[in-house]
Amino acid sequence: MSNRIDYTQAAPEGYKAFGGVYAALQKGSLPKALVDLVYLRVSQVNGCAYCIDMHSRDLLKAGLPVDKLVLVQAWRESGAVFDPRERVALAWAESVTRVADTGVPDADYEAAAAEFSDKELSELTYAIGLMNAFNRLGVSFRVPPAAAKA
Repeated sequence: MSNRIDYTQAAPEGYKAFGGVYAALQKGSLPKALVDLVYLRVSQVNGCAYCIDMHSRDLLKAGLPVDKLVLVQAWRESGAVFDPRERVALAWAESVTRVADTGVPDADYEAAAAEFSDKELSELTYAIGLMNAFNRLGVSFRVPPAAAKA
């Protein structure tokens, strides 16, 4: 795989705008660990190697146990490894990420709205949208993961 273009240099204004959303989410009401978990799951769904690598490393640095990290992709079958709030966030992330297939059904919204406040659910959805955008850039321009540079 070869990097096509460096979109951060080719169009820095767009990258900076996305950075503003990222910064706002860092100061938001959701725990960073939960947002990072959602970033990882969205990146797995979209197959963005760069983002999977980056968010896996971020979660490990923040202290997420390896046992939990390796089960993110199979969270539905992982029993009590993920707490109820994480499970709802991961389900919402998948539904919103696969919007063309799911249409984000009322049942998914109701489950998310029952667990998260309006502000939290809005921030969670911004995080999902942001990661989907970054995934599309990473995949489209073949950004190599750090593991490939080692």
